[in-house]
Amino acid sequence: MIISKKKLLYCSVFLGLFILLAIVINIDKTFFFDEKIYNFIMHMRCEFFDNYFVFITHFGDPIFIVLFILCFLFICRNIYGILMLVSAIDSSLITVLFKNIFVRARPDHLKLIVQDGYSFPSGHSMIAICVYGYLLYLVLKIKNKFFRYFFSTLLLILIISIGISRIYVGVHYPTDVLGGYLLGVIEVILLTEVLNLYKIRGK
Repeated sequence: MIISKKKLLYCSVFLGLFILLAIVINIDKTFFFDEKIYNFIMHMRCEFFDNYFVFITHFGDPIFIVLFILCFLFICRNIYGILMLVSAIDSSLITVLFKNIFVRARPDHLKLIVQDGYSFPSGHSMIAICVYGYLLYLVLKIKNKFFRYFFSTLLLILIISIGISRIYVGVHYPTDVLGGYLLGVIEVILLTEVLNLYKIRGK
């Protein structure tokens, strides 16, 4: 696959940021950043946000993602559905790989849900970009302005909310979420290039 120089630059920048973040985490120098963001989010805690973020975090659960993709594949029996499936599989494999490389323990703060495994990077955050971010890319191609803005806004809110929810429910550090987002963006950039190449060859 021949990736455009512009998108190759984007991938290089996001990958560089992820590597830098991973190094900083590995030498345990993220305490100040994680603490400030965590404390800010914890000040939001109330019954409404407890219910909202516990609910919204499940949009990144494996079982929900599987059901969502199956529905999408049923509706879009084409390259769009196949690439979403590839994106989800890649996301799962990559997060498992890096979690077992960095073996970062999860926060021991007050947790609203039970979550096993390691902390960095956040799998929910990466899957939010790889699935919902990829869908956002497709939605932005809709010609009708109302539907384009409406659904893109909903998806953007969902992606951000999933990331915040992982911190809010107490199972991830802010840097875990950032790491998941960075990897997810790289994945989506590469997928869009595959899609563009498919369209070019199709023509």
